Amino acid sequence: MARKYFGTDGVRGLVGEAPITPDFVMRLGYAAGKVLAKARAGGSKPTVLIGKDTRISGYMLEAALEAGFSAAGVDVMLAGPMPTPAIAYLTRALRLQAGVVISASHNPFQDNGIKFFSDQGTKLPDAVELDIEAALDLPMDCVPSEKLGRAKRLDDAQGRYIEFCKSTFPNELDLRGLKIVVDCAHGAAYNIAPHVFHELGAEVIAIGNKPDGFNINAGHGATAPDAMSAAVRAHGADLGIALDGDADRLIMCNATGRLYNGDELLYVMVMDRLATGPVPGAVGTLMTNMALEVAFKEKNIGFARAKVGDRYVLEVMQEKGWILGGEGSGHLLCLDKHTTGDGIISSLQVLSALVRSGKSLEQCAQELVLFPQTLVNVRVAPGFDWTRNAAMVHEKELVERELGDSGRVLIRASGTEPLIRVMVEARNAADAAAMAQRIADKVDSQLAA
Repeated sequence: MARKYFGTDGVRGLVGEAPITPDFVMRLGYAAGKVLAKARAGGSKPTVLIGKDTRISGYMLEAALEAGFSAAGVDVMLAGPMPTPAIAYLTRALRLQAGVVISASHNPFQDNGIKFFSDQGTKLPDAVELDIEAALDLPMDCVPSEKLGRAKRLDDAQGRYIEFCKSTFPNELDLRGLKIVVDCAHGAAYNIAPHVFHELGAEVIAIGNKPDGFNINAGHGATAPDAMSAAVRAHGADLGIALDGDADRLIMCNATGRLYNGDELLYVMVMDRLATGPVPGAVGTLMTNMALEVAFKEKNIGFARAKVGDRYVLEVMQEKGWILGGEGSGHLLCLDKHTTGDGIISSLQVLSALVRSGKSLEQCAQELVLFPQTLVNVRVAPGFDWTRNAAMVHEKELVERELGDSGRVLIRASGTEPLIRVMVEARNAADAAAMAQRIADKVDSQLAA
């Protein structure tokens, strides 16, 4: 059964346009509440935790969700601005029935979205999302007044999560002597991430930590890491850590400001684990650089590719019983530390590798030399399916024949925006760029036609 509202990462869109409107979000809360209440053993009242990032629209959508859950007879706990992975952790730690995050992650402030976590701190199974979509098609009602849900603030949410993050860093290690720039993207981690690294002993220079409701991800964070690199150089720092708006992505840089993406950081984490014991395998995506696959193969480490999206990476990790995986965009998963991707916790795993080895980030990653990779985003009309366009398919086949065994082509539709993402990987950077643009130009010409 096809999904009507849920994408790869919840329900997302432009605020004020369907489905991100107050009336729909209230109905979404009601529908989710009815599904949760039905699944609740013994018929007792469920409780959900709601967190959000720093977008101005979060206030409106939080109130709408709260009203919907209350009408369905579900109690609500409000955590305020919190990273997405923090809500996953707190939902599980507090034994709640679900967690809800109001965020559009790395998107600009005009967008927002709703994503759900199960009682185990994982993304909702597809079956539950389909149940919620089915409930959305039914009329909205309201339980009797004596059965309405209550709402209360979770006042110690930040402190609980800070302690959890610190607990994932080895007890015998600390960050003393390190000067670290932490870029919070003016997002959900603005009052959390700097404390985590400071309390572990680092000297912290925090940037992107002054949200105003409109500046989330604007010129800062994992999707705009140049600000981090510049700050590292300006302050003579040892490292930079950049999170995105909801703090589930991570990009880092070394003392010179050289950026390290998710593929390189995953390599560092895997090599650190390999130094202390066997690593059966790691999971990447269709976008993961070929160099990572080659490097793992040389060290007899298994590698599998999932569809793009951290939920799909997680699915393959669970199927194979592996604990490490991630995306080049910075979504990294360490299932022995957390149930979901977490930018802060992933950075702590990289930092523990550096401290344990006594090496710099550059030294830990130097054996991995990425193949040149060009990604071109082409904005298209909603619903555009390139696989049904004969000219597009033919152009892709032509490029693949030219590349042979020295590269690959990947074309896919974005799961969150009306974009076609064209990626070409080749051993020669100029070839990768020219071929990616060639395919992108073909998309444009087909749209114009």
